[in-house]
Amino acid sequence: MAKKSGADQRMAALVSLCKRRGFIFQSSEIYGGLNGCWDYGPLGVELKRNVKEAWWRDMVMRRTDVVGLDCSILMNPRTWEASGHVQSFTDPMVDCLQCKSRLRADQLENNQCPVCGTKDRFTEVRQFNLMFKTHVGALEDSSSVAYLRPETCQGIFVNFQNVLSSTRVKPPFGIAQIGKAFRNEINPRNFTFRSREFEQMEIEFFVKPDEAPQWFDHWKQTRYQWYLNYGIKKENLHLRDHEASELAHYAAGCVDIEYDFPFGRAELEGIANRTDYDLKRHSEFSKKDLSYSDPEAKQRYFPYVIEPSAGADRGTLAFLTDAYAEEAERTVMRFHPRLAPIKAAVFPLVNKDGMPEMAEKIFADIASEWNCFYDDKGAIGRRYRRQDEVGTPYCITIDGETGKSNVVTVRERDSMKQRHVGMTQLKEFLRERLSGEKEWEA
Repeated sequence: MAKKSGADQRMAALVSLCKRRGFIFQSSEIYGGLNGCWDYGPLGVELKRNVKEAWWRDMVMRRTDVVGLDCSILMNPRTWEASGHVQSFTDPMVDCLQCKSRLRADQLENNQCPVCGTKDRFTEVRQFNLMFKTHVGALEDSSSVAYLRPETCQGIFVNFQNVLSSTRVKPPFGIAQIGKAFRNEINPRNFTFRSREFEQMEIEFFVKPDEAPQWFDHWKQTRYQWYLNYGIKKENLHLRDHEASELAHYAAGCVDIEYDFPFGRAELEGIANRTDYDLKRHSEFSKKDLSYSDPEAKQRYFPYVIEPSAGADRGTLAFLTDAYAEEAERTVMRFHPRLAPIKAAVFPLVNKDGMPEMAEKIFADIASEWNCFYDDKGAIGRRYRRQDEVGTPYCITIDGETGKSNVVTVRERDSMKQRHVGMTQLKEFLRERLSGEKEWEA
């Protein structure tokens, strides 16, 4: 058996930690699982929720030019005819004649099967539509066909006029959405990176056609910087402009934000100038005028769309990967404090002398504001290590001095240094450092 590379070993160790500590599980594992589907465990759901909340706070709440939307997963099938998905949302597929594996033809290296190693023994290439098809209502015939949405942006486009008429926005403005999408991938792989069920965080930003280039640059830089702001190492993050041959037929430009995963450099997010294609197509198919009437310029036009489209699952995987570190005496997840699943852990040094009662009181106080953890089992060093492994920024220990001087010991994850903090100042101390207002100082 071939020896695993360092990158393979790192990925295997991360996947193992994710299961062991409750970040990510294989979906329906007790029945053998379902390829390309994953469940987020107690810590994983907190981490992913924090990623989505950080995106929503920064891209919607803190801006005056973006509003939110939450669209239905099921839509009128005409939506997908207008978008082109019914006709052309396909991948080239082949079957290996040796092991019968079904594979994407455009991802074969040296025309070799990645499963059994056989070369040049495949069926003819055929196109495979990636949309999941279902039926709405009691009858299962052509009149009841519907699709699970393969992307979230089309719900935004068909609601363009609804948002305009119900709010006071006008171009340039954006509509944001976080939601599930589904693609029947031929060959899901690389843990949660390529899945059949996933979540997207998207903005469709509507602008005047002649302002599209400057807004494209704005969103490219804004979204690149966002990952850096939440702790992704700069050397692992890259911007890659698409070649003309890569662009979709409707796109005037596209750039990918890529990350160096253990399995290779891959796309985290795409920022595209989609021109006016989408609104024009839905106007054509729906017979509803989706152009914008500019009262100041006294003209009508179809806005161009700049689309920053990020994967919540891919982003979560990148933050997991970037945070993971193996040190001589511990494994540690160096999450940015805002993303960490658990913000602080509270430990009574021993279960006597009033320490548990004081610890429980402190826990109740800080747990009213943050997701925290209480642990009174085992040696204090082991308790620290357990929290390091899940990325908890701060551990708070109640010892014999606490009852005398009302001081607790706060230990910081990355430096492992400690300092004393008064019980009455503890909440503000944590608030300043978890928000990024202040850094740790021992």
